[in-house]
Amino acid sequence: MAKRKKSPVNVPVLDIIDQINLHAAGLDIGAEEIYACVPVDRDEESVRVFPTFTVDLHALADWLEACQIETVAMESTGVYWIPIYEILESRGFEVYLVNARHLKNVPGRKTDILDCQWIQQLHTYGLLRASFRPPEEICALRALARHRDNLIRYRAAHIQHMQKALQLMNVKLTSVVSDITGVTGLSIIRAIVAGERDPHQLAGLRQSGCAKSEEEIAKALQGNYKPEYLFVLRQALAQYDFYLRQIQECDAEMEAMYADLPPCHPDDQGSPPPKPKTQKRRKNQAHFDLATSLYRIVGVDLTAIDGIDALSAHKIITEIGIDVTPWPTVKHFTSWLGLSPHNDKSGGKVLRSRTKKTQNKANLAFRIAAQSLSRSDSALGAFYRRMKAKHGPAKATTATAHKLARIVYSMLKNRTAYADPGVSYYEEQHRERAIRNLKRKAAALGLELTPAPTQPMTVS
Repeated sequence: MAKRKKSPVNVPVLDIIDQINLHAAGLDIGAEEIYACVPVDRDEESVRVFPTFTVDLHALADWLEACQIETVAMESTGVYWIPIYEILESRGFEVYLVNARHLKNVPGRKTDILDCQWIQQLHTYGLLRASFRPPEEICALRALARHRDNLIRYRAAHIQHMQKALQLMNVKLTSVVSDITGVTGLSIIRAIVAGERDPHQLAGLRQSGCAKSEEEIAKALQGNYKPEYLFVLRQALAQYDFYLRQIQECDAEMEAMYADLPPCHPDDQGSPPPKPKTQKRRKNQAHFDLATSLYRIVGVDLTAIDGIDALSAHKIITEIGIDVTPWPTVKHFTSWLGLSPHNDKSGGKVLRSRTKKTQNKANLAFRIAAQSLSRSDSALGAFYRRMKAKHGPAKATTATAHKLARIVYSMLKNRTAYADPGVSYYEEQHRERAIRNLKRKAAALGLELTPAPTQPMTVS
């Protein structure tokens, strides 16, 4: 048996240990105190401790300026790092926010002073890598986007409270409507809270698009309306309405933020904004034209990609921004997202080749978009179904999310539109690949692959 020809080995070039950042400082951040370390020749006390009040944070920035510091490294500790990060960045420092896993100290004593000295030493030698953080205006949008997600999650708990109260009264509304927060469900609940008990009067609030008949709904609404359960239902409905108003206010604030962002086309003469895929507003979607606002600042229509709607595109953009130059290639981008294999290799063998665990919210947005393609009549939908049949749903979701991320990266980098080639094109490409593989295997066995003659159609 012939030996396999070894592929050339790509040898990475390692950086020589040298002092790269001569004007570097290190911070160890806590809830009450911040320990700061500068080079020993900059001050009589190379390590100082500052409280975390705002005036003390500005005093810390003044001390770093007096020590001629240009770049500062800090550990991402909870949310304590955000105020000092924003103050230092506004004062003109180059701030490195470093993953805590990259700062593991050598074995020995661990104190706050040793930690800030260790961070400063690593940063001086250029051994720390800054975590990605979008521009300030995108960070502001991201804060509201994450807050909106929390509001939706809080509201969901009160929907469950309403369902429980109805179940305790044996009102089977969940059996006759798919969503109790839809038009029919909310109309019936509000009428019950207002004092209506006649099941036929309540069933008369049924909308025309409801699957169940009025008689079936009336039968389901015959319950045991006890005062204590009605009180719980009333308060749960009030909490639901409160969070609904909060979400609408959050959407109005985001709309104003989008309006303040500069357009991608300075003359605003780009191609027309995207048309909505459906006229009906989907649940949890924004209460303004989010797709047009996104198109205005991005310059391309991300909602043209199958599986990505306006809200998914909004979550992706608020996490990665509109500039993808921080990632030199698409491979760097998918690796940062946690959608590419994280290989552990030793002795020439791959020990593990799974995607690494991550809390990246853009990763989650891509995965949700990938799962929505299971029944899509598109090339991406066909790809998902083929991957699912071959590797299972989990790996199919990861592979499709990876493909979606590559498409988004290309669109943002080249400012090109996306056009779905269709299921037939994808199937044809898959067929051609399969034929090429069969021909290669046949040639390796000394055989030749010839297509079967097509049978003429006979008319009886």
